Amino acid sequence: MSQDLHAPNIEEKLQSAIQWIPALREEIARVIVGQHYLVDRLLVGLLANGHVLLEGVPGLAKTLSIRTLATATAADFKRIQFTPDLLPADIIGTLIYSPKENTFHTRKGPIFANLILADEINRAPAKVQSALLEAMQEHQVTIGDETYPLPEPFLVLATENPIDQEGTYPLPEAQVDRFMLKLKVGYPSKADERAILDRMSSTAPNLNVDAVTSLAAISEARTLVNQVYVDPKIRDYIVDLILATRNPEQYNLKLGQYIQFGASPRATISLTLASKAWALMQGRAYVIPQDIKEIGMDVLRHRVIPSYEAEAEEITSEDLVTSIFDAVPVP
Repeated sequence: MSQDLHAPNIEEKLQSAIQWIPALREEIARVIVGQHYLVDRLLVGLLANGHVLLEGVPGLAKTLSIRTLATATAADFKRIQFTPDLLPADIIGTLIYSPKENTFHTRKGPIFANLILADEINRAPAKVQSALLEAMQEHQVTIGDETYPLPEPFLVLATENPIDQEGTYPLPEAQVDRFMLKLKVGYPSKADERAILDRMSSTAPNLNVDAVTSLAAISEARTLVNQVYVDPKIRDYIVDLILATRNPEQYNLKLGQYIQFGASPRATISLTLASKAWALMQGRAYVIPQDIKEIGMDVLRHRVIPSYEAEAEEITSEDLVTSIFDAVPVP
């Protein structure tokens, strides 16, 4: 184990650094019914410094979830509605000429916030998508000749609507790979639906939440994610899972004809970081195989691309990832 984890106060440090997480979940639950999966994955993205792509039908509280998370963490929140006529300058900002002063002034775009909801990202042309994705990758944007750092923490939740594909520009696989997690959010259960009805069927529902943590506390927890211990056997397990997406035959999996592209090395890094963040959220300073299984589908579902044969046989990327997790030996 690393020196950090042998320190006697590591557990105390960890517990104090994440004590805001249960309070945050409780505060969000005052507004959001259910959706624990979505909220927890947003927290993983926040702690692991990764971004989240979400596929789900309209009306599942995506905007409300991330706005409530922003309020409860005292973070700045912006929503960007992607449309076919959107321009890169509408996102990152532009230079405005002032005739009075005969100079240009910088007007920063909505990308300058801690939490960004990029709604229906597949409705905007490729050049707009790439402007957002570049900002996500670099954590900075260039307006004119000046480069401006984006605020930290910085998390983008981008949504895709699976229903209406007319007039959309699907994200290329290479761009989708930049998202640490891809989530699929379904409809609420009967009990949750009833709770939504009871709570929200008012012309002015109570959507107020209090800030229960700060950006400084989130930054401290982020630093601790780096100290979470990953045993060499667990590291080998992660590498085996990724290699099985590229060369399934080596792991006695007859999936070669069904996988067009396997996961990239970025997936290896994302799976490790997301597992460390998940372990930290469970109050542990070390990763166990269950952490990897818990978060693995969200890291890999958009990185394992099914072939035409798979689509013809209605085999999804989730089916392929599940088969890989079943086949690769757990340490």
